[in-house]
Amino acid sequence: MATKVVVDLRSDTVTKPSEAMRASMAAADVDDDVRGADPTARRFQEEMAALMGKEAALFVPSGTMGNLVSVLAHCDVRGSEVILGDDSHIHLYENGGISTLGGVHPKTVRNNSDGTMDIDSIVAAIRPPGGGLYYPTTRLICLENTHGNSGGKCLSAEYTEKVGEIAKSHGLKLHIDGARIFNASVALGVPVDRLVRAADSVSVCISKGLGAPVGSVIVGSKAFIDKAKILRKTLGGGMRQVGVLCAAAHVAVRDNVGKLADDHRKAKALADGLNKIEQFRVDSASVQTNMVFLDIVDSRISSNKLCQVLGTHNVLASPRSPKSY
Repeated sequence: MATKVVVDLRSDTVTKPSEAMRASMAAADVDDDVRGADPTARRFQEEMAALMGKEAALFVPSGTMGNLVSVLAHCDVRGSEVILGDDSHIHLYENGGISTLGGVHPKTVRNNSDGTMDIDSIVAAIRPPGGGLYYPTTRLICLENTHGNSGGKCLSAEYTEKVGEIAKSHGLKLHIDGARIFNASVALGVPVDRLVRAADSVSVCISKGLGAPVGSVIVGSKAFIDKAKILRKTLGGGMRQVGVLCAAAHVAVRDNVGKLADDHRKAKALADGLNKIEQFRVDSASVQTNMVFLDIVDSRISSNKLCQVLGTHNVLASPRSPKSY
């Protein structure tokens, strides 16, 4: 019986481990990583720190935990506030963890259609010195690169460094949610360490565009990672023989970064093709990486119904709203 071919467009998280990943997981040299003794985890963390141009790195189970640990490490005083985009993943899709678990107050700034926040708006959001009687204390700025809700747009190194300069001049830290930072690096043609040079910390998801089965990595200074290790343990993210997962993550970085340009090419081709269907509209010029957002302009078609029909043809997609996916 022929194998059913399914085209899965829901997300870059619905991958399956490659044979090379499975083989590396089976052969991984492991020990107790909570005690810092897992050699495969140590090696992978050292590789990621070097690749990102930072002193140290830490493997965590998810991007949500990576961002949460990073925010809590920087905002370790009660009454802290973080400036972040109103359409950012940390603000919208991480269960409000920085507030519910960390007591950190979010100060949102409007995200532009390209994923940036206006520089003047970031500066205006910083609390003035001496306002401690009435206001939270600004301690951190967060950026997201690529920016998911803008359709995978890339933040330039120049923009990131401007925000980094603002943070530094006000005594603040800068964290980058770099879940798809390698997509940004490839699309912009800029080395990944250059894109994050201004950041004090970065979270990098290995299980999105790079296709590993589990995990993210956070990078930063050695002092930052020392704090992050304690917070990871506090949040239940300390794992024992985690080298089994780090082995697959290593293969993902080694083998799949070089495939991202082709992912972007395919996304662009999909957008161009969808634009030829009169019931749909796609801003194909804005497709920079591996995301394609589609608007339905025919009032007779809903996104849920469209996804149902596509499913009968073995094409899987995710609705974003009643008229878009």
